[in-house]
Amino acid sequence: MRIAVTGSIATDHLTTFPGRFSEQLLPDRLASVSLSFLVDDLQIRRGGVAANIAFGLGLLGVTPLLVGAVGTDFAEYGAWLRMHGVDTSHVQVSEQSQTARFMCITDRDQNQIAAFYPGAMTEARNISLADITASWGRPALVFIAPDDPPAMLRHTSESRELGIPYAADPSQQLARLEKEEARRLVDGAQSLFSNEYEAALLCERTGWTEQQVLDRVGTWVTTRGADGVTVVAQGQAVLTVPAVHSEKVVDPTGVGDGFRVGYLVGISRGLSRERAVQLGCALATTVLETVGTQEYRLSDDLLTRVVDTYGAGACRDIARCVKVPV
Repeated sequence: MRIAVTGSIATDHLTTFPGRFSEQLLPDRLASVSLSFLVDDLQIRRGGVAANIAFGLGLLGVTPLLVGAVGTDFAEYGAWLRMHGVDTSHVQVSEQSQTARFMCITDRDQNQIAAFYPGAMTEARNISLADITASWGRPALVFIAPDDPPAMLRHTSESRELGIPYAADPSQQLARLEKEEARRLVDGAQSLFSNEYEAALLCERTGWTEQQVLDRVGTWVTTRGADGVTVVAQGQAVLTVPAVHSEKVVDPTGVGDGFRVGYLVGISRGLSRERAVQLGCALATTVLETVGTQEYRLSDDLLTRVVDTYGAGACRDIARCVKVPV
């Protein structure tokens, strides 16, 4: 299955705060917050939602096409992605801006405060999927991850015009979208991805109820952290899958991207929706236990997580489509 992944490509600057954000916020001073956190360390990692997803797909043996805009500082990062099975031939290189930056502080309770500098990402709006399909070929799916909002809208419109199924994952960009923009990104999507908070925000932004959203998409996948994943599709019973438990939470950044990788690989290789979600949950926990969004590796631990959480039958099914080093 040929998958084109559009969205942000960035460098992550990750820090940890040993205290709790909640202890630094004064309820009667929230209208004028001025805070500085002394952090313990700094990890500089490769990131960006589209790059994270493309990396994971490549790691699991799918060769995705990465579509996005970067700066001239991308050469080393691009070589890394290609080494892990990602096609970067249609990544656009800016002559003016640096690659985007994600800056994040995580506290002791795994709460996060983050900022995102778009940099070259704003030029993604100039990328034409029609031109890409003319030279690369027609993908079976376009995954539209958070990106420059005009780029997301363009890729959505072009996917519809070209008749290519697309998955909508507006997530972090929901706060920037107007009502009609949010509606355009969702309406007609084969799949819609969100976390629990984003699901509520999506309804607020579109002005649609949950049912009205479902009337416009094929499948709505909602991640709920430690409470697992819910999948809703028209005419089918609600599917709820528990999360894979972890004893060593290290870094929540990129966990949702890891889930999406597992789910997409499972669906693309013919697994049932339930098995695809289970694979996604197992991979998400693998990412959770690793610092950085592209530092995890596949091992037999992945299948151990599956059998321990979902049973031997699930493990047999998933093992047939995912090969891990022995």
